[in-house]
Amino acid sequence: MKVIICGAGQVGWQIARHLSGENNDVTVVDNNAELVRRATDALDVQGIAGFASYPDILDAAGARDADMIIAATHSDEVNMVTCQVAHSVFAVPRKIARLRSQSYLTAIYSDLYRRDHMPIDVVISPEREVAEAALQRLSAPAAFDTENFMNGRAQLLGITLDDDCPVLNTPLRQLTDLFSTLRVIVVGVRRDGVLFAPSAGDQLFAQDQIYLCANAEDTARAMEIFGKQHAKQERVVIIGGGNVGLAVAEALEKKTDRIRAKVIERNRACAERAADALERTIVLHGDGMNQEILAEASIDRADAVLCVTDDDKVNMLTAVRAKSAGCPMTICLVNDPSLVPLMTPLKIDAYINPRATTVSSILRHIRHGRVRGVYSIGDAEAEVIEAQVLSTSPISGKRIREIDFPEGALVGAVMKGEKLIKPTGETRIDEGDVIVIFALAADVPEVERLMQVSIDFF
Repeated sequence: MKVIICGAGQVGWQIARHLSGENNDVTVVDNNAELVRRATDALDVQGIAGFASYPDILDAAGARDADMIIAATHSDEVNMVTCQVAHSVFAVPRKIARLRSQSYLTAIYSDLYRRDHMPIDVVISPEREVAEAALQRLSAPAAFDTENFMNGRAQLLGITLDDDCPVLNTPLRQLTDLFSTLRVIVVGVRRDGVLFAPSAGDQLFAQDQIYLCANAEDTARAMEIFGKQHAKQERVVIIGGGNVGLAVAEALEKKTDRIRAKVIERNRACAERAADALERTIVLHGDGMNQEILAEASIDRADAVLCVTDDDKVNMLTAVRAKSAGCPMTICLVNDPSLVPLMTPLKIDAYINPRATTVSSILRHIRHGRVRGVYSIGDAEAEVIEAQVLSTSPISGKRIREIDFPEGALVGAVMKGEKLIKPTGETRIDEGDVIVIFALAADVPEVERLMQVSIDFF
């Protein structure tokens, strides 16, 4: 498949890495020649320096015979015009655009723009994706990372093990024997900054960050076994009343179980806009870093604080201040992955990486039915892939212990028909089964070869 990716920032680069690693013909376009050079030096891609919306630049990138164009520049207008030119001039079959402006999104989702007038097949809204990720974090407050698979029936949970965790220093195979009915697999462990796929003989230690693949029905029990209590979130303070904060507050207002939310926004116009849009949520105009404003928002009585301004450092420092004021749960929006290692020393409970959520969303939309979900862990350290097994796949008809998976890969869940099962070495993988696999970044190509998923695109 021939793909043109417009925008060589972190999102564009990650998409290019995924697609080029799957033997697709990828061309990256960006008006920043240095970003293009970085992509061509590190990846098996071609690069064009120039404005993506210019017809001559798209022509040079091979738009005349491209199968797909992904417009992920920093400008909504450039992304929309790029899709329009790709459609009108080059008849590119599939067009995906990343759009941030709420005004554009409102118009598109309300069908004011028809396909004939704005030919975008898939619209990716980072703010909506981040808002959904924030709601998932709030639903699992003891986890620093969460993602749903298999239509919500399976869940990936990232948790940090405390010193009083009851299953420390216990080999994983023994945990399986002790809790034989628990449908949970430890698929990944990050220890001293290094992420790996554990073996049955590995033990868990305090301060390990582990990733669980769990049947959604067993999530609460699994959290208790690993020393985490599920506390219901009834009072939430949101720092930042922009698109993300507003989307989260609106979603909380729609929940059937009443959650009291307060929004703090330092920009007066933005605060007024949020106040007009929200019905039950209190909006405070002020700086979330200010202790008096936090006190006015009753931060000491809040169950969680969600810091979603457009400044990573403000989010982190506000979370630290809220924690010191008595808020037990802090969640931060962090764009810069290099800041993630600071989360633990600063005692920030969870974070959201908007670029990772956007990349995962785009990958879900560009892969056809066999790959049903992809989630990127950390700074692209690993992926969790949900895919359906083909009859031609090398793993079809084999038991898991007979499959030559790479060391950095583990099967976390298997769905046979409508039945979700906990995989063991004796589990037979058949055609039509849907499986969830954790794979370290270096092992993703081999996993996709075994699954034969890389050839099945739109």
